[in-house]
Amino acid sequence: MLLIKDTLVSLDLLERFFVCDLDTCLGECCIDGDAGAPLLESEKEEIEKHLDKILPLLNPAAQKIIREEGASYIDPDGDLVTQIVEGKDCVYTTYADGGKCLCALEKAYREGKLPQLKPSSCHLYPVRLKKYGNMTAVNVHKWKICKCAEVLGRKMGVRAYEFLKEPLIRQFGEEWYAELEQTAHEWLSQQGGYRTQK
Repeated sequence: MLLIKDTLVSLDLLERFFVCDLDTCLGECCIDGDAGAPLLESEKEEIEKHLDKILPLLNPAAQKIIREEGASYIDPDGDLVTQIVEGKDCVYTTYADGGKCLCALEKAYREGKLPQLKPSSCHLYPVRLKKYGNMTAVNVHKWKICKCAEVLGRKMGVRAYEFLKEPLIRQFGEEWYAELEQTAHEWLSQQGGYRTQK
């Protein structure tokens, strides 16, 4: 683990290669599991504030669940999560050609229709955060469906921290990321694995 400000960062974030390969996995993380994506209370409030613009982007079943049960719920573990459709799909899942899953919230953000409302738990994946007092552990979760992302990342020469630059800055800020980037360069250079970014 490396200390970056008030975070403890797993070396996996620096050393592992990772680039989401949607053409291979088809966005299975949006539909695999028995609960929705973890939400912060502030994220729930922001989503609810924009529901009138979000609902038309969703499929009818998702719209029905949100109207009848709300945009989120407390799962059996006591965590605030997004609603799911038919026990699997996140309500914000949309489908593109070939059955590829996309996040309606992120798609709308990329198109300039909404602010960034994608839950940080999704935006940061495969990073998972855990609080320990005043410190936050920044770990990298391993999931078999993301093996293709590791393969593509290695092929492209992109480390996990590079791929996740945008969500990491959203979470921790520019200054934090700059320190992480510098630390990564120094660490990988010492390990003989540093690559000059193109």
